Amino acid sequence: MSIAHKIGDIASGVYEQALMEEVKKDKVPHHLGIITDGNRRYARQVGLSPNEGHVKGKDKLEEVLNWSMEIGIKIVTVYGFSTENFKRDTQEVKFLFNLINDALLGLLKDNRVYKNEIKVRVIGDFKGLPEYLIQTIKEVEKTTENFKKFKFNLAIGYGGRQEIIDAVKHIATDVLSQNIKIEDINETLFRNYLYDNTLTDPDLILRTSGEERISNFLLWQSAYSELYFSDVNWPDFKKLDFLRAIYSYQSRKRRYGQ
Repeated sequence: MSIAHKIGDIASGVYEQALMEEVKKDKVPHHLGIITDGNRRYARQVGLSPNEGHVKGKDKLEEVLNWSMEIGIKIVTVYGFSTENFKRDTQEVKFLFNLINDALLGLLKDNRVYKNEIKVRVIGDFKGLPEYLIQTIKEVEKTTENFKKFKFNLAIGYGGRQEIIDAVKHIATDVLSQNIKIEDINETLFRNYLYDNTLTDPDLILRTSGEERISNFLLWQSAYSELYFSDVNWPDFKKLDFLRAIYSYQSRKRRYGQ
């Protein structure tokens, strides 16, 4: 490593520490939503296969969860596999399902899950998921269901529009069954029909790779979420990038339409 690179790393480390101290002085998001975009783009840039890019992305997620807990965030919801992702190459989809399955099984053996009392929930429509993954999801959720210190939600087979459509179908069924009346329908009731009705709205939604859209992620819940878009591909996302996103959030005044 050249002297210039060493000096740059030192300067970056000093800046990171200073920013961390500033972030800890103010209120952090209670609920952070993350769209982890750019795994395949990263892989192309560094000469890896798309699957290797996804592995790098999984490793990065572990880091970001640690950073989130370090600054006091209580809920993180990650867009892991969308309804649109089913349209990808069959082999890539199979690889992703196996990668997600292995990651979830890894959580069961990770002492940090038990030490930090991480409650794991998976949200989405499971109809297109392989049976082995559904069974793993059930096992992880059952094992962590009573943990209360930190909540990690993974959106798999998830689409915001589909979540709303499914909620409407269930409400219509209950109206026809006379379990509820049409005049009972309001925002509070509607939330009860979402995939996870205990999930609070995200305060901040972060997306990597430079794309500036939320791509069907938490459409109902994100009505008043702050948005932050990073130009960095997900596997290249550094702690300094993370702290910049949080600092940007802290500099905003949230009015909720008022």
